[in-house]
Amino acid sequence: MKTSTKARYSLRLMTDIAKYGGKGPVPLAEVSRRQGISMKYLEQLAKSLTEAGCVTSVRGSQGGYRLARPAPEITAGEVIRAAEGDFLPVACLAEEECPLQADCTTSRFWGGLRKAIDNYVDGISIAELAEA
Repeated sequence: MKTSTKARYSLRLMTDIAKYGGKGPVPLAEVSRRQGISMKYLEQLAKSLTEAGCVTSVRGSQGGYRLARPAPEITAGEVIRAAEGDFLPVACLAEEECPLQADCTTSRFWGGLRKAIDNYVDGISIAELAEA
C-alpha cells in the first residue's frame, strides 16, 4: 500500500508547525522553505487541516498557522485522514453492504489489516513525530 503525497506532506506540515510554532503562528512561506514544498500545495493542505480542526489560521503580517490543540493530542491518523480520507486497504470495506459479504473468504483479513493500521497511526502523536 502506498500513502499519498497529500498525507506525507500534511504530516511534514504539521510536524513543522509543532517544532516552530512555540513563538507564534508559522507562516507557510517558512514551511515551504524548510520542507521544500510549494506554497500552492501547502495552502491546499492547510485548508484541509483547518477544516478538520488540526490547525487554525492567523491573518495579518504576523500571521500563519498554529496547531488547533496541543501536539500530543493530535494523532498522525487524524492528519492523514484529513488529507486523504479513511484508511481502506480494499474498497469493499467502504461499502455499506458488500454483495459478496456472505461468501467472502478474505473480509476478516482486510478488516484486521485496517484495524492494525488505524491502531498504529492513531497511536502516534504529532509531538512524537516532531521530536524525531
